[in-house]
Formats: sequence, structure tokens, C-alpha cells
Amino acid sequence: PSNYVENRRDRRLARNQTGKRQVVAVMRERGGRTLPFVVPKESMSVPIMAKRIRLDSIIHADEAYGWDPLHLFYEVKRINHQEAYSHDGASTNQAESFFSRIRRAEIGIHHHIAGPYLESYALERAWREDTRKINNGEQFLLMILASLSHPVSRVWKGYWERRKVPPPGQEAPA
Repeated sequence: PSNYVENRRDRRLARNQTGKRQVVAVMRERGGRTLPFVVPKESMSVPIMAKRIRLDSIIHADEAYGWDPLHLFYEVKRINHQEAYSHDGASTNQAESFFSRIRRAEIGIHHHIAGPYLESYALERAWREDTRKINNGEQFLLMILASLSHPVSRVWKGYWERRKVPPPGQEAPA
């Protein structure tokens, strides 16, 4: 149906949005950690990020309006991607690299990332990004150490045992 012009929906318009949309915003420290955040709008990640950034830091961001409040407290280098990907020391290549790896993982590994689990997938990708230069044996040991020292997850514990709730109007399978 979306083939015909009269049936097409511009998802950028508020009237055509479902309200389920989420975005992944990311902070990457050069030579350090990757911290992804899942929020309804990119601009909503600014207060979350500001709590974690030292005041003497230099922030690299694109030209999106949501990043404007960062100029109040930080030195911010902005880049307009319509003109260049890096210019005068401003570059968002580290963040773009992370987003590229998430997209490739969805296409090649997961095939679908459900909304409720988006943050878990983003955190897993961040761990992989941060440990990609460590050999497999050390990565394995890090995973074992993390799994043995982490408390039981409230989100993932028994998720496969949860009763599947049918959509409205359908009966539950017997």
C-alpha cells in the first residue's frame, strides 16, 4: 500500500508517529569507555550526559539543536555533516562508528531489536566496542568475571518463561 503516493506516511510528522520511537545517544571517551543511553528524543540525553562529563571536557557533537544546552558549561566543537565529517578538530566519527556497528549487528546478527531490549543491545555493543582490541581469551575471562560478580538481572531472569500476553481480541494459546 505504501507504494502509492496517497498511502505513504511521513514518519517525521507528529501525526504519523506512534510514540514508541526511541533513540540511542552515545558518549565516547577517547581511549576510554562507551556509554549509550536510550531516550525518547536525542535532546533528552543532554541532562543524563551532563552528569557524567567533567566541566573541563571538550565535547564533539553534530549540528542537531538538542545539543545546544551543552554550550552553557562546556567547550563544544560542532560539525555539520552536510558540509564535512570532520573539520577544525571537530569530529563525531567515534559516535558514528558505534552507531554503524549497532546497525550492522541488527542486520547481520540479531535481525530485529525489540524496543524493550534496545538498551541491553546498546550496552552489549558498547562492551564489544570497548573490548574489540583485546584478544578473545581475555574477553572470555572478562565475561566470566562479570557474570559471576553481577547480581541476578531483574530484566532478563526468566524472560523465556514469562507468559506471552496475546494482542487484544485474540485468545491465549492453550
